[in-house]
Amino acid sequence: MNTEALERVGALYRIEEAIRGKPPDERRAHRQEHARPLLDRFHAWLTTTLETLSRKSDTSQAILYALNRWEALTRYCDDGQLEIDNLPVERALRGVAIGRRNYLFAGADSGGERAAAIYSLVGTAKLNGIDPEAYLRYVLARIADHAIDRIDELAPWVVADQFRSAV
Repeated sequence: MNTEALERVGALYRIEEAIRGKPPDERRAHRQEHARPLLDRFHAWLTTTLETLSRKSDTSQAILYALNRWEALTRYCDDGQLEIDNLPVERALRGVAIGRRNYLFAGADSGGERAAAIYSLVGTAKLNGIDPEAYLRYVLARIADHAIDRIDELAPWVVADQFRSAV
């Protein structure tokens, strides 16, 4: 039973491999054609399998967890900008998780908030394909003279194309 579930999930990831790097509209169309039918069959299989299990079993609890979150789990199929999972975000937060103990001593809540802002900028720069150290140098060189009501112009996703070509 577990093997079948893993095979079904694997098929969904193979679909994602085929569309990696494609524009969002193509990804959505491909998912609608190929992933949506697999997801519909997977949902039916989970529902049928659940009926054969004790409600107290670990497998039953795992299936209920998935079924109760089905809409959120399948939302990526309707939006070509979404990923099938959140691995890129988890990878970006890995440094924060690894150093969690060190951050207990930020000095004050405000120190922790500043650290969180920097980690957010660093992670977002990475997600946008920008070297974080170079991005921070870029921002720090400009921020003092930048109008506060236009601060969003320095966000990683705004400067990404210009920044990559300039660096």
